[in-house]
Amino acid sequence: MKRAKISLIGGGQIGGVLAQLCAQRELGDVVMFDIVEGLPQGKMLDLAEVARIDQFDVDLKGTNSYTDIAGSDIIIVTAGLPRKPGMSRDDLLGINSKIMKQVAEGIKEHAPEAFVIIISNPLDAMVTLCQKVTGFPAERVIGQAGVLDSNRFCSFIAWELGVSVRDVNAMVLGGHGDTMVPIVRYANVNGIPVMEQLIRKYGDKAKAEEVMAAMVERTKMAGGEVVKLLGNGSAFYSPASSAVAMAEAILRDQKRVLPVCALLKGEFGVENYYIGVPCVLGAGGVENIIEFELNEEEQAMFDNSVNAVKKLIDELPTILPEMADILKG
Repeated sequence: MKRAKISLIGGGQIGGVLAQLCAQRELGDVVMFDIVEGLPQGKMLDLAEVARIDQFDVDLKGTNSYTDIAGSDIIIVTAGLPRKPGMSRDDLLGINSKIMKQVAEGIKEHAPEAFVIIISNPLDAMVTLCQKVTGFPAERVIGQAGVLDSNRFCSFIAWELGVSVRDVNAMVLGGHGDTMVPIVRYANVNGIPVMEQLIRKYGDKAKAEEVMAAMVERTKMAGGEVVKLLGNGSAFYSPASSAVAMAEAILRDQKRVLPVCALLKGEFGVENYYIGVPCVLGAGGVENIIEFELNEEEQAMFDNSVNAVKKLIDELPTILPEMADILKG
């Protein structure tokens, strides 16, 4: 049986971890593209030389030509400027939108049947731009954000309660930015509500709510926390692992329910905007969007997040005036 082909657009920190994870899990042959000559070739040669140690058999290739992504089953895009201390994801819009336009044009020309997973920031705007430029069906162009944000939330809960993170279930909806919406009401440890456990731990509802509020805020600012600590660059292990989980769900038709940035067509009251929501990922890409009732507070936060995404999207025609008609269509 022919192995799947995975192409990585961007040879930076995330791209390197993506290549390693895809190879180690033997998800398919891997191509890494970057405009810097020698960079993708060197990284992929380095990785190929540990195949015996890590016990994987896949073909690995580094390239500076989009022609080498031809025939890709999945493309994961990390290309763009990473965040620096003091920068928000939104600050990257002007620079990264121009990069994404070029990337999307390359994908459209050379890999017209591929599924595309975007990691580049600002995420919601970059996914929108890629889908508009490629013209691919929306179920084949998605963004990685909710998987990462949700797992960060789960980690903070696990550390607070002193339990295995494997047993924590929690989900973050909305845009990938400061307005993201961690859903506290459904957060649980193997079905046991987290808030109930916090109240038992502290013996006080107000204290439990204070602790949860702090975890919610840390989740929203988690990416910036990593950026500040690194001093130069942004998170790369966690976004890469999150994107690989999405790619694996598609390649292996796992039907996993994961929060991803998907195009909504009326779901959650949103029409024709990419927003983070729970989706079933399988061989068809986004095979279903799972809706559930939000209470009044959750809906208000979700609407606020959607409005923040809309504001970013509305700026794209100004940055890329040659694409104004497509972006508004």
